Amino acid sequence: MKPRVYIAGPYSKGVLAENIRAAVLAAEAVLELGGIPFIPHLAHTWEMVRPHPYEFWLEYDFHWLPLCHALYRIPGESPGADGEVAEAERLGIPVFYSLEELARFIRGLGGMGA
Repeated sequence: MKPRVYIAGPYSKGVLAENIRAAVLAAEAVLELGGIPFIPHLAHTWEMVRPHPYEFWLEYDFHWLPLCHALYRIPGESPGADGEVAEAERLGIPVFYSLEELARFIRGLGGMGA
């Protein structure tokens, strides 16, 4: 099984479309490394159809985070992403700030059976 990697980065701070694009490009890079990305930014479509308060989305994301094997923090100021990093660290989920570090982690997992 391939490792699941949570993509954490800016969403609402700055230009929304650029933030979503950055998250999708990061997810593509994770795919190329052999991981399976979880992109919370893609819930934007859901939010457009049926809006929910900020706290709902935090709870939603925090339910998915423990299922991931790693978190990849993409650049940019984001209190929400910083909270996701803190939660990952609390759960013992490794946090990576570069694709090189993440690639080493994924290679090290080899044929994981999780």
